[in-house]
Amino acid sequence: MAILHVLTFPNPVLRETCVEAVPGTDEITKLADDMLETMYIAPGIGLAAPQVGVCVKMIVVDIMGSLSDESDPHILLNPEILQADEEITAFEEGCLSLPELKVHIDRPRMVKVRFQDLGGAHREMLAEDLLAIAIQHEMDHLEGRLILDYATSIRKDQYRRKVKKLLAERSI
Repeated sequence: MAILHVLTFPNPVLRETCVEAVPGTDEITKLADDMLETMYIAPGIGLAAPQVGVCVKMIVVDIMGSLSDESDPHILLNPEILQADEEITAFEEGCLSLPELKVHIDRPRMVKVRFQDLGGAHREMLAEDLLAIAIQHEMDHLEGRLILDYATSIRKDQYRRKVKKLLAERSI
């Protein structure tokens, strides 16, 4: 396994729409393993393939956020939401690709998701609370959406200025 580089805003790859993942290949299995290791080291509770520069529809999620006896890693290829609960929950979300940004986002509290596993089998899962939020967050990445898109215009401007300043400082 290898730790991958997590792309950060404003990298244009983060705005791309992903293509279908092809299950059953050594490459996709290795990518999944590397993404899990990267997510745990970061540390985070989810990671989408475009965040590591691969624009395929694959996400990894483990709401424990670390490899332990309680870990329950989920690898979802080509996920789609079949059903979303009408009950909405607000959660302050962060993102490995947007360091130091937290945004309150309203999302369905529960979702039913269809996906393929690494072998290509079609599966469905019902996710609630933090797991549902994490899956929806990572699925946003597959469509080129970021938590910044949910922020107020003032907050977006503040973050963009901060990133621009950091990038300017790095180039000195």
